[in-house]
Amino acid sequence: MFEQSVRNGRRTSLTGLLLALGDRCLVLPNVAVAELIGYQAGAPAEHSPPWLLGWIDWRNQRVPLLSFEAACGAPVKVGERARIVVLNALGGSRLRFVAILVQGIPRSCKLDSQLNYVDVPLAPLELAAVQVGEQVARVPDLPALERLLEDAGLV
Repeated sequence: MFEQSVRNGRRTSLTGLLLALGDRCLVLPNVAVAELIGYQAGAPAEHSPPWLLGWIDWRNQRVPLLSFEAACGAPVKVGERARIVVLNALGGSRLRFVAILVQGIPRSCKLDSQLNYVDVPLAPLELAAVQVGEQVARVPDLPALERLLEDAGLV
């Protein structure tokens, strides 16, 4: 899933992106991100869950915009550095793309074989927490995120 550097048949490092949210940081493989775009308010959707921020138009497609934090039970925060990351859907649904609200520009990171898991409470849409430099980053459950959209009747 992460881009890998391979030497003599052994994985030496992984390349990912750190996405700053309002109350946590996510780490994703580079290939999961289709594009980073400026913040735009989503077109409202009737009877939508609080984590759905509406629909955005991206490359002539209608894409659901959501708050990962709100989907995990935290309040929605749109800061002055807000951006939108458009993610490639994994193909388990009819979705092709999902947009999530982030607070700033994603940072590239190298993750090596010394990656340490951190024992912290996880939200329902998080698979794990890992130490990336000085920061604890959460690994999101992207298939569960797509199922959340499907279960809400948004796909």
